[in-house]
Amino acid sequence: MQVFATFDHSQYVELTIRKLEEEGFNQIFAVPLDKRTEGAKLFDTLHRSDGVSLINKGMFLAVIFAVIGSSRGFELQWGPISWGLIGAGGGFVMGVLIDLFLVALRRKKHKVMRGQQADVILVVTCEKAEGKRVEEIFWEHLAFGVAKVMTEMET
Repeated sequence: MQVFATFDHSQYVELTIRKLEEEGFNQIFAVPLDKRTEGAKLFDTLHRSDGVSLINKGMFLAVIFAVIGSSRGFELQWGPISWGLIGAGGGFVMGVLIDLFLVALRRKKHKVMRGQQADVILVVTCEKAEGKRVEEIFWEHLAFGVAKVMTEMET
């Protein structure tokens, strides 16, 4: 049986490995995961989306400013259609700029987190009867998640 667990890259990984070795488990494999090196893309494509839309506020403000511009355009020289289009364009640009600013703030906050190490996966190969004890050790040392897999010899 193999027991897998994910940990934050911290002293808990070392404590877990030490505890497993004290209990007699010698087939321990630790795999540190790499952190993402490139930043997230600003614009989405057809095949990839990060859930961040830059035009929501732009469309909302475009509608509001188009209505205001066209209603005020009856009193102004160029007329309601011209001022409605000017209001729509101005509102859209303003909304996109607001969204860009908010996304930049969020990304700046996430850059602080980029200095941290990535997760570590621990794999322990043991007998089926020992699997429960290995799982308990993982949970005692604050594992993010634990999974057990039966190997071919034991099925």
